[in-house]
Amino acid sequence: MAGGLSLDHPWAFAFGILGNVISFMVYLSPLPTFYRVYRKKTTEGFQSLPYVVALFSAMLWIYYAFIKTNTYLLITINSFGCIVETIYIVMYLIYAPRKAKIYTAKIFMLLNVGLFSTIVLVTLLLFKGSNRLRVLGWICVGFSVSVFAAPLSIIRLVVRTKSVEFMPFSLSFFLTLSAVVWFSFGLFSKDIYVAIPNILGFTFGAIQMVLYIIYKDTKVPKSLVELPEHAAATAKLGLQVHGEAEVAEAKAMKTANGGHGGVKEETEMSPV
Repeated sequence: MAGGLSLDHPWAFAFGILGNVISFMVYLSPLPTFYRVYRKKTTEGFQSLPYVVALFSAMLWIYYAFIKTNTYLLITINSFGCIVETIYIVMYLIYAPRKAKIYTAKIFMLLNVGLFSTIVLVTLLLFKGSNRLRVLGWICVGFSVSVFAAPLSIIRLVVRTKSVEFMPFSLSFFLTLSAVVWFSFGLFSKDIYVAIPNILGFTFGAIQMVLYIIYKDTKVPKSLVELPEHAAATAKLGLQVHGEAEVAEAKAMKTANGGHGGVKEETEMSPV
């Protein structure tokens, strides 16, 4: 999320620029993962859903920006996000197994083509003026809240296993920092549609950091080595928020290493 490019609101402008910088780094954070995919010619079993969701989120906020007008910072960062996420998805489709390719294509068509087109048509044909912006804004809030609530899965996993193996502190820190920055932007620019979902983002990010402090010295339990793929994927989406935590990848790397010892920790940040 981002907002207008106006010096009439210097604090909003400052937080918008800072948010763009953080989001820029976050969007690029999966590069080591996809370089590994390119080098090994395999996706190593990790999931594509977070990248499809991140692309949909960027598309939705770009549409919101065009309807609201004069929101250049939102357009710039989310346009960059669309390009980057599209590249990630294309690479995934190139190197993923056939079954995963079909699943990714179905999700992409359902979410990024079907649902997005429906939202555009409904808001353009059934609403006008401020009502259109209001409806679209609450759609953005609803989607963002649903994604921000996803960390509940990784929080539950950490509490159950008493291990932060799949929750790097750096990831939780940048989730929290990003949420604080965008909430501040929404507050100073008086954009409730940006501010509201980031309250949840800050709350869940803070909870994750507290859990990390509590369980950081706990050894990895044996049950975590056998973590089911669907559980890892769910945790990955939860940490991602709009994007790309290294949970399923970490599990795949653990499997590649014979399932022994600690997971090779990735410190990539999660997109806003």
